[in-house]
Amino acid sequence: MTDFAFACTGVRADPYAVGPTLVFRLRVTTSPPTRVHALALRCQIRLEPARRGYADAEAAALTDLFGERSRWGSSLNPVQFAQVQVMVPGFSGETETDVAVPCTYDMDIASARYFHALEEGEVPLLMLFAGTAFTGEGGFRVEPVPWDKEARYGMPVKTWREMVDQHFPGSGWIRLPHDTMDALLAYRSRHALPSWQATVESLMAAAGERTP
Repeated sequence: MTDFAFACTGVRADPYAVGPTLVFRLRVTTSPPTRVHALALRCQIRLEPARRGYADAEAAALTDLFGERSRWGSSLNPVQFAQVQVMVPGFSGETETDVAVPCTYDMDIASARYFHALEEGEVPLLMLFAGTAFTGEGGFRVEPVPWDKEARYGMPVKTWREMVDQHFPGSGWIRLPHDTMDALLAYRSRHALPSWQATVESLMAAAGERTP
């Protein structure tokens, strides 16, 4: 049975993707060195928020996810980030490949709110692997890649921000149901407001909230 080991060696924002996409560089090693004809991988990525510290401003922004800091001993649980599939071409002993992960800036998604709350440092990630390997020198042998194969990686917060800025420069994104959008559009039309920003600022001012 071939033993597979995985390590993440880097990450970058894909500047040519249609939507926000992170590309992780993955190193795959076999022990003993083995001829692998193809490797069909499933990769699950989780955030491990308990593995880093947080400034006061970050902690305040994470209250809706994890509650007050005093509760974090029990509430700072892993958060699901992504699940992707990748086909690794044939290799012998060791290879590196790209793992493209489509992302969202939808603030209803827990992982997006977590990323948005961080100001600097690294995002602690846990990558879990499973799949099927086709190995053998004189023919094909089918071997499983069990779920206990994993790799930890600290992704720079600035990489996430670079990716978001490529697609939403200087702005954010909120998903709303149709009836709420219709009501906002009617409000904007009645008050002849020039933009959605002006519409939201007008509503905040009416509610007594400070605006930029």
